[in-house]
Amino acid sequence: MMPFVENALTALPVLVLHFAVANLVFVAGVGLYILVTPYHDLRLIREGNAAAGTALAGALIALALPVATALRYALSVQDIIVWGVIAVVLQLAVFAVVSVMLRGVGRAIEAGEVASALKLAASQVSVGLINAAAIGG
Repeated sequence: MMPFVENALTALPVLVLHFAVANLVFVAGVGLYILVTPYHDLRLIREGNAAAGTALAGALIALALPVATALRYALSVQDIIVWGVIAVVLQLAVFAVVSVMLRGVGRAIEAGEVASALKLAASQVSVGLINAAAIGG
């Protein structure tokens, strides 16, 4: 067998494990985000509320960026979990701060105001980028 194929096959179980753990952290973060929002994201999206879809899309990207960076620089599964949890906590804190700064953003999103959702999404993605850079060192 060619050496690069043999190396890839040897590394495959670690790749799958790290990928699975990072995705579990990401999905848990998304679940927590959905729980802490003052509106019902998934219901609103099913009803065609573009503002809710925009806000959730921003949150997904904002959570994925630092979790991906944690995965990139992780030396172990524990690294992925620790840095992934830190990333999720920071992103949830951003949502809390932005919600206070943009009073009524939850009601605005429920009302379908996409501009409010864009402010929230942009704030989350911006901090997600900074969060990812900080994790990457």
